[in-house]
Amino acid sequence: MFRRRIILRNRTGAPAASTPLPTGWQQNNSFMLDTVRQRLLIDSPPKQHPDKGQIDAEAGATVTSHLKRSVITPHTTTPLHGPPHKDNAADPMMVWRRAGECNAEANSSGDLQPFSVLNIQSESQMSLAAPLLLDDYYTNLLDCSSNGVIALALGSSVYLWHSKNCALLGHLAPKASQGQASSHSQTILSLCWSKDGQELCIGNRRGDIELWDVEYGLSVKRVSSHQSAVRALSWKHNLVSSGSDLGQIHHYDTRGGAQVGTASQQGGVCSLQWSEHDQLASGSIEGQLHVWDQHISTKLREPVSTMRQLTSVKAMHWCPWEKNTIATGGGWKDGQVRIWDTKCGTCLTSVQTNSQICCLRWSGQKKRLVTGHGVPHHHISSWAWNSPDLTMTLQLSGHTKRVLHLAFNKDGSQTYTAGADQSVQIWDM
Repeated sequence: MFRRRIILRNRTGAPAASTPLPTGWQQNNSFMLDTVRQRLLIDSPPKQHPDKGQIDAEAGATVTSHLKRSVITPHTTTPLHGPPHKDNAADPMMVWRRAGECNAEANSSGDLQPFSVLNIQSESQMSLAAPLLLDDYYTNLLDCSSNGVIALALGSSVYLWHSKNCALLGHLAPKASQGQASSHSQTILSLCWSKDGQELCIGNRRGDIELWDVEYGLSVKRVSSHQSAVRALSWKHNLVSSGSDLGQIHHYDTRGGAQVGTASQQGGVCSLQWSEHDQLASGSIEGQLHVWDQHISTKLREPVSTMRQLTSVKAMHWCPWEKNTIATGGGWKDGQVRIWDTKCGTCLTSVQTNSQICCLRWSGQKKRLVTGHGVPHHHISSWAWNSPDLTMTLQLSGHTKRVLHLAFNKDGSQTYTAGADQSVQIWDM
């Protein structure tokens, strides 16, 4: 609107107020159809939500179930490397640093190295360091690719660790030229691997999204269209969907980087996932679970179904073997695991856990549901679902603060959890 008023004043000969826009833009009317090149940040530091206000009990770490585990001896892996940034990746916000550079930085500063071994508590559990892991319920900072590479966001950087070789590959760090931007605005709030494990999508507090080709360690595309923090991401083939604090959902074609569709919901988006059957589920901080169809380019879009729970829908995941079935977990005022039929919009079953549910995932290979919890015990639970019954089969303890993030390897034999105690736990299931 500001630019349009300047152009209209120039056409009528009326004096225009001083503006930071270059004079060349005033003579070219085509920029009115271009994407946004300058934005005013309207994001503010995160507020304390009800799900974040509880006091973490500093209980001693115990293992309640001992599963056989083969500890792999770490060895050096060839780090990712490749050609310079692609031409279509305009002004990438991050740079790739190899594992050797990470080690040099850690040794010079004396800080704890990310993914360094803290202890091996049993044959079925290993604890790794995750310094600077953000203690924020409304983030998605951990994911494992189909190739076994774990991506973990720590502050404004993303570290890549190979689970098969137990070796740190390197990390993505903010560019030196980004120094003028505050570290708060560059904080990574969400990340997600593509299905083939070749590309990693990253979203930050400023509203930027960047795609990385991890095989070559280069930036593929940077998109800046959200005007608030990007807290959730999900892939569907060559399509990336992102959700923001303002409730906006944007869809991008990764082959060209163009925005191909939008949707809007009431309340900020804190979870987002495409199903195997081309349905998109979005969770709201106001307790609404929306399901959208695959027609992303339709104007004035409305969800095909909406379900409600008492607290934010942050813990959410589609069932991989049952169509139109999704599981959600409630916050500390709710504490229930629910399984929904999204076609009818009804709850099939629910179980009270008496604790905050921070994350959950279905394991398609093992056909189980795994949940990560907050107060009072910060445990991990495994559930067997024989409709309509949902039965707990296993409970693991190891984190001393709430379990914020959860991921599986490809065959479901290992579970990775990241907690507010700034540690990553690896469990053999």
